[in-house]
Amino acid sequence: MKWSEDLISPELAGTLDGLFLQRARRTPDAVAYRHYHRQNKQWYELTWGDMERQVSRWRQALSGEALEDGDRVAILLRNCPEWVMFDQAALSLGLVVVPLYTDDRADAIAYILRDAAVKLLLVQDSGRWNRMADSVEELPQLQRVVVLETERQPHPAEDELVREAKHWLPPRGDPLKRRYADPENLASIVYTSGTTGRPKGVMLSHYNMLSIAHGSLTVVDCYQQDSFLSFLPLSHTLERTGGYYLPMMAGASVSFARSIPQLAEDLQTIRPTAIIAVPRIFERVYARVQDQLKSKPAFARMLFNMALSVGFREFEYRMGRRSWFPGLLLHPLLRKLVSGKILDKLGGRLRVAVSGGAAISPEIARVFLGLGLPMLQGYGLTETSPVISVNPMHDIRPESVGIPLRGVTVKIGEHDELLVRTPGMMLGYWNNHAATAEMIDPQGWLHTGDQARIDEDGHIYITGRIKDILVLSNGEKIPPADMEMAITLDPLIEQIMVVGEGKPYLGALVVLNPDLWNGLADEYELDPSQSSSLEHERLHNALLKRIRLALRDFPGYAKIRRVALLLEPWTIENGLMTPTMKIKRQKVLAHCKQQVETLYGDGLV
Repeated sequence: MKWSEDLISPELAGTLDGLFLQRARRTPDAVAYRHYHRQNKQWYELTWGDMERQVSRWRQALSGEALEDGDRVAILLRNCPEWVMFDQAALSLGLVVVPLYTDDRADAIAYILRDAAVKLLLVQDSGRWNRMADSVEELPQLQRVVVLETERQPHPAEDELVREAKHWLPPRGDPLKRRYADPENLASIVYTSGTTGRPKGVMLSHYNMLSIAHGSLTVVDCYQQDSFLSFLPLSHTLERTGGYYLPMMAGASVSFARSIPQLAEDLQTIRPTAIIAVPRIFERVYARVQDQLKSKPAFARMLFNMALSVGFREFEYRMGRRSWFPGLLLHPLLRKLVSGKILDKLGGRLRVAVSGGAAISPEIARVFLGLGLPMLQGYGLTETSPVISVNPMHDIRPESVGIPLRGVTVKIGEHDELLVRTPGMMLGYWNNHAATAEMIDPQGWLHTGDQARIDEDGHIYITGRIKDILVLSNGEKIPPADMEMAITLDPLIEQIMVVGEGKPYLGALVVLNPDLWNGLADEYELDPSQSSSLEHERLHNALLKRIRLALRDFPGYAKIRRVALLLEPWTIENGLMTPTMKIKRQKVLAHCKQQVETLYGDGLV
């Protein structure tokens, strides 16, 4: 394939809606988006010209809602072309878009709509609206709810607040025109799914997101021929900036995956060249490969391990960190016999995979790099639009979160905290000056809350989270995140939280994999239906042995003395996890108070 660039600069775009208009006018016949029609059960394509015509319809409909420049409108859709249409139409009218997570709780959505004084809400379907209507309908400022899909559960026609999109949208809209507006104007309020307290509204400007999309392109090349597969929610700023505005800036196409359970099939159908994912996706692929290897003969397992070893040595050689050695002559053959077959399951065309949103285990990264997939770990915050750093293709380091983007300055502050100055820095928190002042100091440095070190080549390494540091009763300070990451590589353990603040030793709350619980209980002659089975001493000892094995390469402080076993997972629905899949530590501690007490109840030291 011939790769060619066609980048639109932030200066030429001006605003995010200006970026869209530039792209639609520059390459109107190129494929912009692919999506799956659930009723017709087939994939459809939309060109940039098609998208321009559809955006004009949405813009016309929004124009009829008595909305003024700066008013807030919210979007509660799964990833689909309509997400882009609504976003671009709203931005072109000077409106401020508030993205919402489709799987968030109704009360959390109602809080955001109230806090941002949202005037119009776009909802996926009438079933979803019916589930949240009681929480939302009492909001006085909300003047319109538009429901995209109503075929399954038609909403009562007498409800004046709610309109069906098919009746609300006109057949066509007025042609789009270039809007001359200040790029520093507020474009979006993105509510952080904070692990403590109420979510805060991060105010991002047009320039914030344009500059970060463009800065990312200076580290990782993107071409017109690239095909992205979008499955992280667009309400997640990483997907929005990196998987929506960035491909638009480069002229690449985006396909919207149907769902995470159907991701493997979509990878085969779309055969993307680029994906952006959170570590959990790669962990699941790794676990599936490991599971399949168990049933293979010893020779196949040996061949796989050899392919990884030689593949990673070849990767290190290409990065200039290792010398050539004769074993590399086997690499083409091993790639054909082993690595290529695994990568074919990811579509066979992946040119780059970006991992962000949380730290990925270096072990997992080394596996994919050894298989021949360039995996680039990045780092950022919603407050920085979001990318701060990413590994460049020519210098990938599995343990590092990469080098700062162009225009981003970093330094190490007090307590080894990573401080940042960036063109993607938020305008502040919506209606929360105190929180803004706490996050951004008078010198303009944003305090990430993450501990880090920076090597002589500018690579950043995250070493811990200041707020998550556990301080034992002897004063020893322990960062639990890396320990938890290593332990959850064990397929038996679905979730884990290391505890021990103010205690003499570390303990852990362990959520077992429900799919493996029955087999595990049988192995120890326990009744899986009895909660008392989770307290069996031999089972606890076996889990502690597995945890010790997972932490074998950690320093001496990483020693867990006791575990409390659970079967109920921590989820968004029960309020113990954020929509971005981060554990709410304080809420879990309160929810599991009795189990934590059993870890320390008898005074063991």
